[in-house]
Amino acid sequence: MEDLNSRYGLNPAHSEVVEACQQIEPCAALDMGCSTGRNALFLSQRGFDVTAVDANPNAIGRLQSMVDQEGIDTIRAQVYDIQHASLAADYGFIACTVTLMFIDPSRVGAVVSDMQQHTLPGGYNLIVCAMDTDAYPCPMNFPFTLKPGELRDLYAGWELLKYNEDPGTMHNGARLQFATMLARKPE
Repeated sequence: MEDLNSRYGLNPAHSEVVEACQQIEPCAALDMGCSTGRNALFLSQRGFDVTAVDANPNAIGRLQSMVDQEGIDTIRAQVYDIQHASLAADYGFIACTVTLMFIDPSRVGAVVSDMQQHTLPGGYNLIVCAMDTDAYPCPMNFPFTLKPGELRDLYAGWELLKYNEDPGTMHNGARLQFATMLARKPE
């Protein structure tokens, strides 16, 4: 299978999305804050039926162009501001990687709640988000960062298949701490 990400000059799919696909069977998936579609293309090539949303119409246009050129019928690219927290469908897998830190802090609770409500029973949420901690003060001026334990607390009652708050490096080289979580909704 040719890697469409490299063909179109995109970064590879996020490593956590790749890892999650080892546990999650193909299903209806939502890529929240998809940018130009690196995760959506990866998921589509693995049999997922993907809705890819981003507030940036140019990014969605680029993804739609790739989808059209490749004749992909398993990706729906849509301009959607996740801050509205008004998803219209339910999904077996929702991926939200390095996205929450770019939204208005007052909307994060509503966005996470909306994700949870629109996850099918037994479905999965994957979140990777920057943190701001004493050990690793966030060097970037993100509108939102998580505090220690905050993401785990938001998913009380879900099965945490993976949860850590480890240092990492952004694609631009900035070193900071990330909360990474793969959680399964109770059936």
